[in-house]
Amino acid sequence: MPILHGDDTPIALLLFLISIPLAISNTDGIIPVMQLGSLKIFCDVARHRSFSQAAKANKITQSAVSQAISQLEKRMRVLLVDRSTRPLQLTPLGQAYFEGCKTLLEQYASLETRICRGQVEITGSVNVAAIYSVGLVDMNQFVHRFRAQFPRAEIHVDYAHPERVYEKVLDGSADLGLVSFPRKSPELTAVPWREEEMVVVCAPTHRLARLASVRWADLRGEKFIQFERNLPIRRKLDRWLRDANVTVEVEAEFDNIETIKQAVVADTGVAILPAPTLRAEVEAGRLAAIPFAGGNVVRPLGAIHRRRTPLSPAAREFLALLQSPSTACCGGNHATPPEPSADSNSHSSHANGRGKVGRSSKRTVGS
Repeated sequence: MPILHGDDTPIALLLFLISIPLAISNTDGIIPVMQLGSLKIFCDVARHRSFSQAAKANKITQSAVSQAISQLEKRMRVLLVDRSTRPLQLTPLGQAYFEGCKTLLEQYASLETRICRGQVEITGSVNVAAIYSVGLVDMNQFVHRFRAQFPRAEIHVDYAHPERVYEKVLDGSADLGLVSFPRKSPELTAVPWREEEMVVVCAPTHRLARLASVRWADLRGEKFIQFERNLPIRRKLDRWLRDANVTVEVEAEFDNIETIKQAVVADTGVAILPAPTLRAEVEAGRLAAIPFAGGNVVRPLGAIHRRRTPLSPAAREFLALLQSPSTACCGGNHATPPEPSADSNSHSSHANGRGKVGRSSKRTVGS
């Protein structure tokens, strides 16, 4: 039979695979361990979109990864990976195979554990993509607690900008995404996590710093340091200002909280930010945080996952940990990881984020 390409239907592929006899013995009568190992290698290539990263994850050479993928494709007579693009992309059949392999590997690990230990134990891995402002300290607490409860399971957290978090969940490279103002879609389910109080932040010498609480009217005409317009939190802030009939003067726009805080420290303007992200600066006396009168201005955080793909046992347990009463209110002592520019996808970048500063960038927000 000729090689199947992306235009062939998954049903046709399934019928074809069923028709192939599966050789599970060798000259020694032993099932090769590499059969499962090859599936894990393929899943790592799919997650990282890279042969070299998959090689690193499995502590083998890049050539060995390439050979493992080629052998899988040769055995099934399908193309799983499109090697003509950078980063690598899965073919439609490769994506379907990836979903099945993940489930298969996790089920096998769970079965092996039950047989060996005579009990059910959470194994497998969970990949989490989180917006930067969720906070490194916060997430480390959850990760450490998860590892303590499920020592046989693995967890990986990758920090990214909001749109990239959605992309990672949709393409399967992340099981869960943690975002603010989560949006539902036909492909995604949004699960509430927690709410964070939003406060007005200003330099300690600013007139607003003397107030015990702030009304929306107190912000009228203020110079504002805002989020960029393409971010969900900016759209929400603009809506709040319009509803309050408050007009502000946008002095600068940035794509991340850390750079906004730096601009406010320099007394360039005021901002509205989540209270947990300000603790270090407020305690050091570099910033003043003033609550809104009534205290009903909040930023909702939520977890998103693919609607039609069941969560793995490990992912379900981590989501349950996030929502447990003992951790749901966790939001203090908040330190955010370094935030790169919006077109960077790696949490290891240390750029301060892009922004527009100066008189030419000022505009009126609200009406």
